[in-house]
Amino acid sequence: MKQKNSRKHSYKVGLGYDIHHLVKGRKLFLGGVKIAHGKGLDGHSDADVVLHAICDALLGALGKGDIGEHFPNIDLKYKGISSLVLLEKVNKIVQDDGFSIGNIDTMILAEEPNLKAYKPKMQGTIAKTLGIDPSCVSIKATTQEGIGFGSTHEAIAAYATVLLVKC
Repeated sequence: MKQKNSRKHSYKVGLGYDIHHLVKGRKLFLGGVKIAHGKGLDGHSDADVVLHAICDALLGALGKGDIGEHFPNIDLKYKGISSLVLLEKVNKIVQDDGFSIGNIDTMILAEEPNLKAYKPKMQGTIAKTLGIDPSCVSIKATTQEGIGFGSTHEAIAAYATVLLVKC
């Protein structure tokens, strides 16, 4: 039975996830912040898994696909691009659809490096890029305690959830 719903939703929720391998010879960016580490994330752009997860969560909340559909890794104009630029473009899509960001909650999964000192700067950078209050951005980090995929110091992953509010 098809459900009828003629009213527009006031709130939308999205979930995003991304993971990239750590490799030598690349700079490490997480949450738009350069992190001091001997390895960086391998990818077409700067491979910032935190920002990619947020972009996917925002696009998913709107039913607009994922980051790879909007910024394909085969398009040379995105080669080496800062993920902050991609986040700005996705935020424009959110605004053009008549929504604003209520809050963002992220979880970074990384055995290394320790991210405690970087989390406030990530929070501020993301908030500034999106034009929202830093209190609307949560950055958390954890390890996998050496258990399962991603626990071998080979990759960093991130999850993000977002709440969008109709303007």
